Amino acid sequence: MAAPSSSGLEVLLGTLQNAGDMESMLNILNVLDELLSAGTDRRIHHMISKGGSEALLTALVNSARSFTPNYTILLPLLHLLAKVGHRDRQIGLKAQKADAVLVVLGLLRQNVENARRAAACLWVLRVFCSSVTTAELLGKNRGLDVVFRLMSPHTTKHLRTVKAAADAFTAMLCSKMNCRTAVAKGYIADLLKLYEDWHNNDTNLKNVPIRRALLYCLHLAASSSVGRDAIVAVDGISLLFQTTQTCLTMKGLESLVEPAIQLMRKCNPKIPLPLTSDRSAYSFPLPSRPVDDWEADLELYDGSSEDDSEEDAENEEPDNRDYEDDLETDVNKLRPRPEPDRPLEQLGQYVHLCPELHHDFQDLDSSSEVDESSDDDSILEGESNYKLNDHRNSASPSIRENHFKTNDFHKHYFGCSRKGQEGQSSMVDRLLEKYGTSIPNHDPRLYAATAADTKSIAGYSILAFPDFWGHLPPQEQEPMAKRPPHVQRKKVFEDLKRVICPEDMINKVVFDMDEPSLQCPSDVCPSSLRFFSKFESGNLRKAIQVRSHEYDLILNADVNSSAHCQWFYFEVSGMMANVPYRFNIINCEKGNSQCNYGMQPVLYSVREALEGRPHWLRTGSEICYYRNNFCPRRGQKHPFYTLTFTVTFRHEDDVCYLAYHYPYTYTTLQTHLKMLEKSVDPRKVFFRHQNLCDTLGGNSCSLVTITACPTSRAWKHLHQLRNRPCVVLTARVHPGESNASWVLKGTLEFLCSDDPVAESLREAYIFKIVPMLNPDGVINGNGCTSSRNPSLGNIH
Repeated sequence: MAAPSSSGLEVLLGTLQNAGDMESMLNILNVLDELLSAGTDRRIHHMISKGGSEALLTALVNSARSFTPNYTILLPLLHLLAKVGHRDRQIGLKAQKADAVLVVLGLLRQNVENARRAAACLWVLRVFCSSVTTAELLGKNRGLDVVFRLMSPHTTKHLRTVKAAADAFTAMLCSKMNCRTAVAKGYIADLLKLYEDWHNNDTNLKNVPIRRALLYCLHLAASSSVGRDAIVAVDGISLLFQTTQTCLTMKGLESLVEPAIQLMRKCNPKIPLPLTSDRSAYSFPLPSRPVDDWEADLELYDGSSEDDSEEDAENEEPDNRDYEDDLETDVNKLRPRPEPDRPLEQLGQYVHLCPELHHDFQDLDSSSEVDESSDDDSILEGESNYKLNDHRNSASPSIRENHFKTNDFHKHYFGCSRKGQEGQSSMVDRLLEKYGTSIPNHDPRLYAATAADTKSIAGYSILAFPDFWGHLPPQEQEPMAKRPPHVQRKKVFEDLKRVICPEDMINKVVFDMDEPSLQCPSDVCPSSLRFFSKFESGNLRKAIQVRSHEYDLILNADVNSSAHCQWFYFEVSGMMANVPYRFNIINCEKGNSQCNYGMQPVLYSVREALEGRPHWLRTGSEICYYRNNFCPRRGQKHPFYTLTFTVTFRHEDDVCYLAYHYPYTYTTLQTHLKMLEKSVDPRKVFFRHQNLCDTLGGNSCSLVTITACPTSRAWKHLHQLRNRPCVVLTARVHPGESNASWVLKGTLEFLCSDDPVAESLREAYIFKIVPMLNPDGVINGNGCTSSRNPSLGNIH
């Protein structure tokens, strides 16, 4: 059946090209039209594959070039060509080859006053413009002028022709050359006037398709910079904003809202971030390398490092490639032991990282084991006192011992330097005496003492209250936030008002890490929120008050970098209760975010903590993540995205902390390991906390060994211990992934517990755990890298 059908189609197409009488051509066109109308697109594609487009183009050219064109044939021929050409991706090039482009343009010029014929020509020109070169050919022959004349102001006549002209004009603007021509001739301003005219006069909403076609016309014009500039120059954003506001109030105009919003966003002028430099506010001098070479690393590690361990498989002997063998009979054939990548003599330096292999366990029968880390006791017992550091207001002597306010526990009062730990009894002692703490595996005094040894690039001397005080896990499962409908549309409208009504904007800088006078701005901006982030793992570079209760926030790039802005952790205070505050983090870099799918930032309230509820809670409403109109100062092409969320604080003048995820600092890890080491039973659990290496910043990269102690010092028990397989666990390659530390915290506590499963795991394996591979990145609030620029995940 298929072969006769195919040959029959070819006969029809051949006859169409060579038919000499009108009746035969009409019959063939009717047959083809019925065939294509009754079936699916597969019939059209089959006809295209058999040369249908070329046949129709040839017939069109032959008929149009006659002395008196016969529109009885031309009209059905144009309709059929438009239908087929819509599915033929090469129709524009084929039309040029057949000399049909200018023929159709000539027919259009001859029939400007005939709406039916003009519409048929416009439909064909539209499909021809699928090729940019065809669109440029039409533009060179003044096709824009002819088509634009048919886009009349609001009328009740010839609506189909106006719609076809708008669609054809849109298709012609796919060429940048045509865009420039349209701008030069003032057509962009005229298109806006046409859109406004149809918007104001289309009261019965019967011409929405024409209005939508005009919007798409402007969209194509805005694809070039000259088109966007032309729209902005005639105040097109304001016009589109006003008309879209009207569309939102009328149910039948919803289809116009989305394209209008996208058009306004596209035309919104690019604004450099309000920073002195794209580079991080923190720099770290690398060994044998000047700081000015930061940017050289940005593209150095774009690709993942490939593992070359598979080279051994390429060098196997031929005998080992017998695929008929049972692979399970010899494991060595499946997994040959790899050769060491360094001389065996060098491996001896790592023996001290395996204390379980050379420990003699002489004290197995003793009632207690001497703690090899007893040097740390002095930190807990002899250096636990510290005093309050206030960078803004000294603690008032009139504060009574049994009466505190939330501001008395402002994080600026908690110092972590050794100098601050010397001296008299402080408010912290009274705080702990009055409120106490009940956080498992956490001691505020030990935390403050441990923080004194943490080295940061900025020289942090302040403790964030949540890290110092600790927190409890959520009391119940927290569901994903439900996103209200059209919330992003609402936020984009509010952002566009900045361009339309700049006089309504405050635009006051209330916090700036690059400006010391704006790092503690309570006296500078008493009517605004107060921000601070100069503490361990903190990240907020700048805060700008744009409206009375709205703030733009700019994150700090990773150290020695100008990129990787995603992690945030900062303090905010001075708020009013039950007032919604909008926060916009405007220099995010990822193309999308889980915040678009229900994820929320976390919030910690100092007042809630002092009232016995020390929790990080998911918070925020009207959360969305979208591309904005900010750009880097140095003109890189990558866009920025806005993470916006609204927070309503429960308490007046509280001190709160906001973060991307539950923070877990380096000092928290060190404190936890010290407390965990003291809590285990040394007769059952072999627990060793060692220094794997020192980071460039001078901090210790911890290595933890956990396994079960042998039952006795008998040879068979020691032999069983030393032949246990090792399990290696690591976390925090990327410092912004704090969730990994919480997972590993639970893992450490479980492996050290009395749970029967944990005991069996300890007896079967030796666990080597590096709980924080990137201490410097975590300490300095990085999102992806360490003190060096490249991501450690790519290096590993």
